[in-house]
Amino acid sequence: MYNEDQLLPISALQHLLFCPRQCVLIHIEQAWVENRLTAEGRIGHEKVDKGGAETREGRKTVFGLPLRSLRLGLVGKADVVEFERDGDGNWIPFPVEHKHGRPKQKDCDRAQLCAQALCLEEMTGISVPEGALFYGKTRRREDVAFDEKLRRLTEETARQLHELIEAGLTPRAEYAKKCESCSLIELCMPKMSTVKRSVERYLSTAGDDA
Repeated sequence: MYNEDQLLPISALQHLLFCPRQCVLIHIEQAWVENRLTAEGRIGHEKVDKGGAETREGRKTVFGLPLRSLRLGLVGKADVVEFERDGDGNWIPFPVEHKHGRPKQKDCDRAQLCAQALCLEEMTGISVPEGALFYGKTRRREDVAFDEKLRRLTEETARQLHELIEAGLTPRAEYAKKCESCSLIELCMPKMSTVKRSVERYLSTAGDDA
């Protein structure tokens, strides 16, 4: 169990799974560079982060719901949580995370959503079997089942996040195609790091041949 001072943002799970270096730059070095994609995403989240709730056709919808898990050491907000009654009259939470872009092949968005479900389970004592990701580019929901595999990934990523933040070390830049969509690419300069290592390897090899 973690205490209040040790809680880390739920959103950091997504950053870590996308790129550990990006995660450290944002959450330790407090680096942030806004581009068109991040600006559009921020504006989209402002609409759901205003908070409030509504009830319609037997469904409660809560916006900007605060979340916390002392077991995982996470804190944050759910964009939207829909509550529907089950056969026993219990309100079952269904978290919905809004994303600006398109669905991703990796589980970074799903793990972030699963963390919200784990927080809701800890806070309410009610099982949360599924949720959804809403992508702005496609204007569609992607249903996500919180199976054991995704839950294990989310819990393991939360553990790794705490270890990474406690270590306070910034991972070396590694260029990949995904870097082109990162707002921190000019600050991170992953291509320069790759060139530097290539030069170092060449010089090392040249020294062996001399």
